[in-house]
Amino acid sequence: MLEELDAVVASVAAPDDAAAPAAVVSAEAAAPAGPVEIYAGSGLPPDELRYWHGLGAHAQEGGVRFGVWAPNARQVNVEGDFNDWDPHRGLELTRDDSGCWSGFSPDARPGDRYKYKILGGDGVWRLKADPVAFSAEVPPATASMVYESWHCWTDEEWMARHRDGRPVSPNSPVSIYEVHLQSWRPGLSYDDLAEQLVGHVAGLGFTHVEFLPVMEHPFGGSWGYQTTGFYAPTARLGDPDGLRRLIDAFHRAGVAVILDWVPAHFPRDDWALARYDGQPLYEHPDPRRGEHADWGSLIFDFGHPHVRDFLLGSALYWIEEFHADGLRVDAVSSMLFLDYSRAPGTWEPNVFGGSANLEAVDFIRILTTEVKRRHPSVLLVAEESAAWPGVTHSVEHEGLGFDLKWNLGWMNNTLKCLTLEPVFRRYHFDELRRPSSYAFMEHDLLPLSHDEVVHGKGSLAGKLPGWRGEQKAGLRGLLAYQWAFPGKQLLFMGAEFAQRGEWSEEWGLDWADAGDGDGVARLLVDMNRLYRELPALWSREDDPSGTHWGGTHADRNLMSFVRYGRGRDGDAVVCVANFSGVQVRDWEIGLPWAGVWREVLNTDAEFYDGCGIGNLGAVVAEEEPRDWLPASGAVTLGPYAVV
Repeated sequence: MLEELDAVVASVAAPDDAAAPAAVVSAEAAAPAGPVEIYAGSGLPPDELRYWHGLGAHAQEGGVRFGVWAPNARQVNVEGDFNDWDPHRGLELTRDDSGCWSGFSPDARPGDRYKYKILGGDGVWRLKADPVAFSAEVPPATASMVYESWHCWTDEEWMARHRDGRPVSPNSPVSIYEVHLQSWRPGLSYDDLAEQLVGHVAGLGFTHVEFLPVMEHPFGGSWGYQTTGFYAPTARLGDPDGLRRLIDAFHRAGVAVILDWVPAHFPRDDWALARYDGQPLYEHPDPRRGEHADWGSLIFDFGHPHVRDFLLGSALYWIEEFHADGLRVDAVSSMLFLDYSRAPGTWEPNVFGGSANLEAVDFIRILTTEVKRRHPSVLLVAEESAAWPGVTHSVEHEGLGFDLKWNLGWMNNTLKCLTLEPVFRRYHFDELRRPSSYAFMEHDLLPLSHDEVVHGKGSLAGKLPGWRGEQKAGLRGLLAYQWAFPGKQLLFMGAEFAQRGEWSEEWGLDWADAGDGDGVARLLVDMNRLYRELPALWSREDDPSGTHWGGTHADRNLMSFVRYGRGRDGDAVVCVANFSGVQVRDWEIGLPWAGVWREVLNTDAEFYDGCGIGNLGAVVAEEEPRDWLPASGAVTLGPYAVV
């Protein structure tokens, strides 16, 4: 990457909050979205959606109070360790007018396992886990556990800076390390991860870490995306306070934490949410809307007031009780469309004859509105792949209200070209140019995620052509291109050392590759540092004029573009990419101004295990127009290099 020399001083002198991890927020308050109807099916007031305060198992003086929603049940008892799981000694609960059952046991204590014994409206007894359990047994065991947190948070300074009531700005630095906690180093606990993972992520310079779902789930191979414990962290890694200590440690290290959260569907396990009180309760009663055939799961009834409360409460629970700095909402497209992954004739149109799931759209807007009303600084990210308009637009402007959206088009276009042998890339170079046509329609996150390194796709390095050295060079170029492109960045674990094999949750990362791939790690450290320091890389991401798409030479696999900051003249960064496998000398590119441009990053540097081909630290631009820019200069690039 090239930076105009005068801009170096300006970027280094930027205020601290301009380069802080991206819970950095703008000072401009977002206008409220207007009145939004909030349903309180649990009987809670509209302003009190902390669903977990009234339901679940709460340790109190002298015992434990239990509460569960089961409106169709004829009788609900609690069986557990405190009564030796004896059905004749079960705690019988009392029903209120809202369909919630509650009762107090003087014999129950924190640490006790329990389940609800429910006599359904169909006359069948079922033994069910608590939907609002705060802890659970280690799978494959399925009982809920009474839990009382004793964690004392030490992140007051972090919370004061990043929960200050200002809304998230699209023009702030966000680079995310995506991690599956159980397989980063298999066998570690939450506390072990606090000692090892925190330093790893902070050392690489990422602003954020994102956990694949930590909510309890029965099948490890789902990676957490088939959740049963919407209020309980997985016990595979320790108790809930262990997760609190892990997040606390990340905050002390200056790293924000995003949690993957799955409100789209849930598994059919008969001990969990499915037909909870003998009838469809959490799931939509119509199979055309309540079943997901491809995933074998059930779809929430987004129009039911109490189901909305349950999900809204879950989102707020992780934000308030675990200090999560953001939520990444999974599978949003599957929520938005009634015909998602359904053949003609197997779905029912909405009242207007269309395919939009109006109840889900309403729920999503309520979700983003309510989270932002309480916690404006929390980052909300949507995984949405169907080009729904306005995912990151405000609710008052008929958007969905998210802060960021995964730009899966960028990922698909980029990998479609760069996984080809260089000799064939020239015929597909438009794939690299195409994302520029939609780069500013939403506030984008550019994902190189877990989805791209599983199920036979190979690792990120392994899918690139050539021998090992070429693959590492290609990966360095790909990552530099990602960091320079308009949008935020997300990178899945293992790419930092160019892991050879694809990821598997069963055996985790192949750390034997770490020594061979440490040049990629050094590159990431420098890229994340420069990314924070250079506002041109993030300060105008809501402004199409902040990027100039410059020269492209498809026959030679070359491209360049300019990112502009908001500062005075000289606040600009130029990215020049050679996606061919050969050295390129003296390629003339357009530059915004004449003068000396400093080479601030070269992926072919020997420090990154490259060949050391470059521009001796600078490029001189003359007043010779090129690529619709007033100046130009000659750039030399190594094979697969980005500068």
